[in-house]
Amino acid sequence: MTGRTPARHSLRLYGRTTELAALAALADRVRSGRGAALVLAAEPGLGRTALLEQAVRDGNAGTVLHVRAAPAERDLPYSGVNSLLTGAPPQPDPPGEVPPACTSPTGLLEALRRVHAREPLLVCVDDAHLWDAASRAALGYAARRAGSLPGVGLLMSVAAHRADAADFAGLPVVRLGPLAEDPAATLVDELAEELTGDPADPNVREAVLHEAIGNPALLIAVVRRLSAAQLAGHAPLPRPLADGAALLRVVGSRLEELPVATRQLLLLVAAAQEQNPDGAGADATLLMRAARAAGFDPAALDAAEAAGVTRSAGNRIRFDDPLLLRAVLSGAALSRRRAAHRLLAAVLGGERHRLSRLLHRALAADGPDPALAACLAAAADSPDVRATPLERSVAFGRAARLTPPGSARTSRLTAAAEHAWFAGDPGRARDLLAAGRQESAHDAVRGCAELVRGTLALHDGPVGDAYEILMLAAALLGPYDQERMLTARLGATEAAWSAGDVPACLVALGGAARTASAPGEESSTGERSPTEFRTPAAWPPGDGAARPGGDGDLFHDYRAGMLHALGARLDEARRPLRRVLDRAATDHDPARLVRAGVAALVLGNIAAACHVNARALAAARARNLVPLVPQILEHLAYAELRAGRHARARAHAEEGLRAAHRTGRRNSVAHHHAILALAASVEGAGEAVTAHAEAALAIAGPHGLAQAATLAEWARARADLGRGRAADAAARLGPLVRPGHRRGHFAVRMLAVPCYVEAAVLAGEPEDTATAVEEFAVWAAQGADPQAPAQLSRCRALLASAQETEALYEHALVRHELAGGDFERARTLLLYGKWLRRRRRLREARGRLRDALFAFERSGALVWAEQTRAELRATGGAGAREQRPGPLACLTPQQLRIARCVADGATNREVALQLSLSPRTVDHHLRNVFALLGVRSRVELSRLVDQAEKNRPDP
Repeated sequence: MTGRTPARHSLRLYGRTTELAALAALADRVRSGRGAALVLAAEPGLGRTALLEQAVRDGNAGTVLHVRAAPAERDLPYSGVNSLLTGAPPQPDPPGEVPPACTSPTGLLEALRRVHAREPLLVCVDDAHLWDAASRAALGYAARRAGSLPGVGLLMSVAAHRADAADFAGLPVVRLGPLAEDPAATLVDELAEELTGDPADPNVREAVLHEAIGNPALLIAVVRRLSAAQLAGHAPLPRPLADGAALLRVVGSRLEELPVATRQLLLLVAAAQEQNPDGAGADATLLMRAARAAGFDPAALDAAEAAGVTRSAGNRIRFDDPLLLRAVLSGAALSRRRAAHRLLAAVLGGERHRLSRLLHRALAADGPDPALAACLAAAADSPDVRATPLERSVAFGRAARLTPPGSARTSRLTAAAEHAWFAGDPGRARDLLAAGRQESAHDAVRGCAELVRGTLALHDGPVGDAYEILMLAAALLGPYDQERMLTARLGATEAAWSAGDVPACLVALGGAARTASAPGEESSTGERSPTEFRTPAAWPPGDGAARPGGDGDLFHDYRAGMLHALGARLDEARRPLRRVLDRAATDHDPARLVRAGVAALVLGNIAAACHVNARALAAARARNLVPLVPQILEHLAYAELRAGRHARARAHAEEGLRAAHRTGRRNSVAHHHAILALAASVEGAGEAVTAHAEAALAIAGPHGLAQAATLAEWARARADLGRGRAADAAARLGPLVRPGHRRGHFAVRMLAVPCYVEAAVLAGEPEDTATAVEEFAVWAAQGADPQAPAQLSRCRALLASAQETEALYEHALVRHELAGGDFERARTLLLYGKWLRRRRRLREARGRLRDALFAFERSGALVWAEQTRAELRATGGAGAREQRPGPLACLTPQQLRIARCVADGATNREVALQLSLSPRTVDHHLRNVFALLGVRSRVELSRLVDQAEKNRPDP
């Protein structure tokens, strides 16, 4: 027992902002003379002690008393409380005697009242759940009455599974979860720099994060186990990264509290769950039979459930914490683990349990067993066997371990990796592929491995690398498997599309496949064609779905149509792409439906793209094709965005973002952030635009995602334009739409041209837009987007002479009626209304502006609606929302618009350009604004306007 405990390491706390804020609030309350209590609850290794020690180090609540439970305190009544009050460890007392310092629950409360007579006091009790029952009761009694202890704070740390116990019931609890990826990565780099002077290699960092699953203590243990060469990526990493000793050091205390019989049965539970690691748990009936067969009393497991180590749900028993599962398995002797698997295999009977029985036999094997491996692989591949992708992955992986080196072993490792990817575990998939990379194998098997590796890189890595890997896979597979070769080429096309590389797209689509070799023909490795090997193709076998490239006619039409489209020959692309879209009417394969959705977008049929992608999403969910869901939601959200349904696009992208994070698809994360940024740029959420755009660009840059990057920059520019910052918007969009090395993605840049033209004209730089408008006119004439003809007329109206402008705006509105979509029509009405107002045609301007306002409100485009209201106020017309009383009420509509522009940081010249006024007029109005509001500088004006806008009630 100590008054103060020194920190065990100097590492900073990462990812604990909320928890640290709770500690600061507790200290503030104590310092102000009030009483408070707080419980920090977490499982071992998550940092509850580190947080407590942070509170001790800060010491900003007055006197700090830090105590930790000692072994003797677990059995002696009130020994913990008495140690706290006396500051000394408890001494063994004669049986039946109670230390005099505290003999009742109220004793601690009264003692703390006396202690606080002088200054504020913060009592920090670490591992309070380990105190004896009487001390826990006294501590809880005092904490629940902390309000009657002015200037006294009680801060306790307890194990998460004990936080709901009666002793701590009713107390405020802060529960610590695993660290999020970003703070965990920062901690890895700090540890690596402490050891080597440099951050960890990115691949090493990712492997450590995957192993530690957010547990800071395990993360520290794993990093400190590695050498400098391993941290730098120059030497192979140990497998497993966290061995049994490290796991037991971090979470073993949970197991030590259990009876011996319970710990023995837990190995059986862990062995049963080893072949079913997806969290569903082990079959309780099976476990009871196995326990009785081994002479154990199944009731011994009750202690594990009472301690929160295991949990029962229905007929399943599972470990709550995956680290505990791993600790039990890796901490047991190999002979005991094998015996547990043999026992489980012996009690499994019948065809229904064939895969599980074979897997337990394989896990009990003590060396290579080709016959058992073949049986296990056949069961894992059988469509008649009911199993999750992760269960199939485990089975294929174990079959590979029982297989001698060669093509068969590599094929099974590849199959295991494929199913791991389909289960949403790309880290496991990469480890499995790496295990088979050094072995020699037939070209067909190597091609399958490269296909899975390329698929992983396509969804979570630099797409340039994915393209090269997938093209290699296509070359290796060409002589043996046309179907998988086409799958590889389509994947390479997708990678090149994401990168904005048109020549690479053409190569991926246009390369001719080699003729298949005859059975028995030798490959470049000298092995014969492996007709007996299963060759996976990054697609779930046995689910009844056709493979992505399984329809030769479909691929031929898709290939022909996309080749014409990429060559800017949309008229020639229409016929084959329409055939792709027509086939989708009776198709239920999600991958082919997504491809049909792409064809619909290229054809400019946005409604069909939305419908087809919605069907693809339903089909993927019905078949539980987990990895396809983020990509399909990405396509669906983008189609809804193109249709002008921004709220729907946002909803789909938010769901897709969560799914992409769950399945480790960072490239899809970037695309969803970009779509969310575009939706926010319409809805007026400026901070959301910035956050989503930055998140998208953080991934798009290193991974070469030109499409996501272009969408994110377009979103930023459109947000600038909505807030009247035309010059900023034009500066962002110019490089994207004009020729040059920074040109935007080929499939997006034309969509951004109308924004660029509007921004450039409003910024007083129309001369830079001529080339972009003419290129846009050619694109619009091909029917690639239903909004394009109306947008083209709007662009020409912005650039036309006064005699031509009105007719062009009217023509644009007619085309908007044909295309539909409130947002784009409202933007045309807003610009038309501005033009009419500048010509003093106020009555006509009010009509157009009122229509624009209502259309923006229907679209949820709040910032654009506010801009329209300002224009309406400038016309002096009825129908604009009345201005609320406030410090700005004395300003005329024109003065108010100028004040808001200046508050946003615009210069007088920029204000003049935005509001179509002369700089002299702006200067005159601004002097009057200063006088009316009593301010002397633009900074004071900005503060006043910002405060007035914040205080204005919502309509």
